[in-house]
Amino acid sequence: MERHNNGFMNRWLLAAAVSCLAFAGIFPAVAEEPVWHDAADFPLYGQVSDSVLTRYERLPASFRNISRAPVWNLGRNSAGLAVRFRSDSPSVSVRWTSMFGNTMSHMAETGVRGVDLYILEDGQWRFAGTGRPEGRTTDAVLVRNMDRADREYMLYLSLYDGVDSLYIGIPEDASISLPEVDLPSREHPVVMYGTSILQGGCASRPGMAHTNILGRMLGREVMNLGFSGNALLDYEIAGLMASVESPGAFVLDYVPNASADMIAEKGEKFFRILRDAHPDVPVIFVEDPEFPHSRFDKAIRSEVERKNAAQKVLYEKLRKAGEKHVYYVSSEGMIGNDSEATVDGVHFTDLGMERYASHLYPVIRKALRSSGLD
Repeated sequence: MERHNNGFMNRWLLAAAVSCLAFAGIFPAVAEEPVWHDAADFPLYGQVSDSVLTRYERLPASFRNISRAPVWNLGRNSAGLAVRFRSDSPSVSVRWTSMFGNTMSHMAETGVRGVDLYILEDGQWRFAGTGRPEGRTTDAVLVRNMDRADREYMLYLSLYDGVDSLYIGIPEDASISLPEVDLPSREHPVVMYGTSILQGGCASRPGMAHTNILGRMLGREVMNLGFSGNALLDYEIAGLMASVESPGAFVLDYVPNASADMIAEKGEKFFRILRDAHPDVPVIFVEDPEFPHSRFDKAIRSEVERKNAAQKVLYEKLRKAGEKHVYYVSSEGMIGNDSEATVDGVHFTDLGMERYASHLYPVIRKALRSSGLD
């Protein structure tokens, strides 16, 4: 009985000591549960159509019965989507539920199904924190211990998974509201179509996908229509791109997936769908990158050369036919010449994404300027 009482007394004294230390600031007190705000109440950037099955998807619900199954399933990934909001909170938490719980052996889970928070500072978007996924539903504090001040935020969503639900958490005495700064600009978005690389493979976190990097560089909304392994010139995707009311430019980056024969067979019709809807909008054709392993693998090198030649033939054919507002991006120097920009010889690291965005940026900027949009 005495031992029991002594044990009880020891536990009581320990609890009292921890409480005193927490009060004195030696041990941090347990954080209060934030107040959760549904992100559906705030603007969503990067989405071509809002007629979707669930909010954080890239393809209209009608495409479920139109597109090939892989395209539809990949369209449910939230690549390139971002939520914008404003808050005076000293901390920002996020609670999100992943649609599939995907993992990949060559890509960090923070990129596959994590989220990224950026803060606008002096006109520039600054990285503030990453939500590291833990199971299907994750609660994560992305930034804390800030001075109380109004700030503009951009929350990038997962690249290779969908988002079922999304909530933003702030303390009870903090405020959250719609953004007040028009950045990125939603007028005349850049609409990009491509492969796994364009979808974001294999960025370490969502903010490092090159479409998201370009959005920050251009100060303009960029729409990501990347479909891993499935940029096969599906005409309904061209129709979706053409449905954008007032695009600034179209970027066609399908060559890593499409064969030379496919480009010859389908490339012009895909272009015509865009051009018929938007006679004066710039269309930018992009070559296949010179992948590092093609330096040694003769078969890969030959395939890349054939596909890039087919892309160049298509571009030159359109120019000779009198098409204006068409641009071409060569693969030369696209991701550097040191063979260090990929995870697996194909998919880009953050270094590759940064180099790729920097390679595309001058051409996109020139195309926008030629249309009086820059």
